[in-house]
Amino acid sequence: MAQPFVLPDFYVPYPARLNPHVEVARTHTCAWARAMGMLEGSGVWEETDLQAHDYALLCSYTHPDCDAEVLSLVTDWYTWVFFFDDHFLETFKYSGDRAGAKAYLDRLPRFMPADPAAGTPEQENPVEAGLADLWRRTVPAMSEAWRVRFAEATEHLLYESLWELDNINEGRIANPVEYIEMRRKVGGAPWSAGLVEYAAGAEVPERVAYSRPLRVLRDAFSDAVHLRNDLFSYQREVEQEGENSNGVLVLEKFLGCTTQEAADSVNDLLTSRIQQFENTALTEVPALCAEQGLGPVEAAAIAAYTKGLQDWQSGGHEWHMRSSRYMNEGLVSDASPFERGLGTGVFDIRNLFGRPAEARVRALTHQPHQKVGPSLLPDFDLPYPLTLNPHYAQAARHTADWADRMGYLNDLWDRPMLERCDFALLSAGMDPEASPEELEFGTDWVTWGTYADDYYTLVFGKTRNLAAAKRQNDRFKSLMPLGRPAAAAGVAGALNPLERGLADLWARSAEAMGETALARFRGAADDMLDGWLWELFNTAQHRVPDPVDYIEMRRSTLGSEMMLLLTRLRHTTSLPPEMLRSGTVRALEGTVMDYGAMVNDLFSYQKEIEVEGDLHNLLLVVQKFFACDYPAAVSMTDDLMRGRLRQYEHLKKSEVPLLHADFGLDAAGRAAFGAYLRGLEDWLAGFLNWHRSTGRYAAEHVHAGAGTSLARRGPQGLGTQAARLATMYGSLVP
Repeated sequence: MAQPFVLPDFYVPYPARLNPHVEVARTHTCAWARAMGMLEGSGVWEETDLQAHDYALLCSYTHPDCDAEVLSLVTDWYTWVFFFDDHFLETFKYSGDRAGAKAYLDRLPRFMPADPAAGTPEQENPVEAGLADLWRRTVPAMSEAWRVRFAEATEHLLYESLWELDNINEGRIANPVEYIEMRRKVGGAPWSAGLVEYAAGAEVPERVAYSRPLRVLRDAFSDAVHLRNDLFSYQREVEQEGENSNGVLVLEKFLGCTTQEAADSVNDLLTSRIQQFENTALTEVPALCAEQGLGPVEAAAIAAYTKGLQDWQSGGHEWHMRSSRYMNEGLVSDASPFERGLGTGVFDIRNLFGRPAEARVRALTHQPHQKVGPSLLPDFDLPYPLTLNPHYAQAARHTADWADRMGYLNDLWDRPMLERCDFALLSAGMDPEASPEELEFGTDWVTWGTYADDYYTLVFGKTRNLAAAKRQNDRFKSLMPLGRPAAAAGVAGALNPLERGLADLWARSAEAMGETALARFRGAADDMLDGWLWELFNTAQHRVPDPVDYIEMRRSTLGSEMMLLLTRLRHTTSLPPEMLRSGTVRALEGTVMDYGAMVNDLFSYQKEIEVEGDLHNLLLVVQKFFACDYPAAVSMTDDLMRGRLRQYEHLKKSEVPLLHADFGLDAAGRAAFGAYLRGLEDWLAGFLNWHRSTGRYAAEHVHAGAGTSLARRGPQGLGTQAARLATMYGSLVP
């Protein structure tokens, strides 16, 4: 069968190495698979299938340094996960039996008890037998925290198979953002990262396991693994098995391009994710170790874990080029070892030039303050009606007085500028049912967040003073304790206008929210503050972000989750907390937050790119990644927004009824969830309406934005704006 496209030149910067115990693992895993019932008689594999797939070769490439016993166990894990994938395909995907699939999946977590001494059910099939045996053999060597993380990753891998099954049944192809998110779970690379910890003897310290640098290492690793697999497996999955979950197919449909062009774009994204991994490993991880005071043993574990992920990338690539499971004709030849030998990809000059180098150069050489003219806007087709809160005018008056009392109209802003921004209109559209006090509260939060964002851009961004920004972030977090008495006492400790406003808002938040809601709100606030540091970190490197990293971080930098929480609290008090943490609800919220972020990037493009010289706008990210012009980036962003909106409607239609059934909601519960959904739609309608109406992004006002009143009243010249604000804000800005 002819290959559907020519495989591209891959960016493989690390040398692949082969574990010397490969034959031991081959012999062991064949006997183990037969003992678990995976071979003859299973209806899925024969021994010849296992030999052809050669998972021992995969694990020997991806874990080159472990001993024979560890390699054999890791090989058994991979044999099990590939058998599960094929068993699920044969048993449920071909038949479309969703009910049977869910019952089958619901049993599997019971074979992974956090307490190794706990019993497990009687095994009914080879998948259950294999999982029970592997869990028993693995967990004694690892901490309870690792067991929890690894079990969670395994459950995601198992349960998201239902997402693939639903898409096959509906003939639906995901949009690119949805695909990347879901592929991490169903593709299993986060699960592989957990096995790297085991095989390398390098368990990640629990106190930093969920930090941004470690999360980005894991996610960038996962995306690269999956995108590489999509390129090699396209022929088998799409043409032979009828799968819809393949990145080449996703981009082929999204971009409306040929299969070859889609494959090249997938490879570009694969390269970008590896380069994101490199950047994080070399810049953010060392800073994390220093900031958290990690000892030599903990830092060494993180270094070994990082190296293990690098080994996996190169080893996985080498295996894909050799396994009969994939499309790889012509990739392995009889050329000399230097031309085509184990690990020689590291010497490939194409890693230094060509498309990978061109993309990296584009990301690092953007010329700021280019004249781009008024922002180009697509025809928005948001179907949700706008309703404005009747207390809008009262909230506008209140917030202007509040901002004046906090000191926001003394230097960075003035009253005419605040009135042009009209943050009360934003809150009034996002939360049309709020009481007067709730609307004032929400408007004050939006005002504080926007002022703080402008301040970080003007002062910390211009000076590239990351240390001062980190100190300010730490100060902010100290003013947001959990507990009402402590929060009420925070105002007295404020050192500057930003802190004064935050302390006031946090005291009011503690009074308005219950303990659980306040903790989640605090988490969203922390994410926003950390997102601002991420922007400053990129600014210091003069680096336009990787597209996946940008979209995911944009939810935080915009404060989207905080705004959603402010408007939805009254709609969720009668709903089960577990339901609000479900994958369906997180996906609903993610589509809404992404749509809103893209709206903001479209309207703010001139202000951010031309006036502020910012690097953080999706239109710029798309231009750099695809090497396209501004109008083309607008068109792609519009397509992505529409895709996210279609996904939201798909979730409402297809997954929300299943969610109702899974949680046994009665009529009152379904009505409450319906109100929650309407709240999300109000949020979107109000967000878009404000962007259309506010003067903050209007072409006639963008050059009269943040900092201009300061320039009129104070000393002028390079650095003087930051200098005057430094005097105003005290010792945090040296």
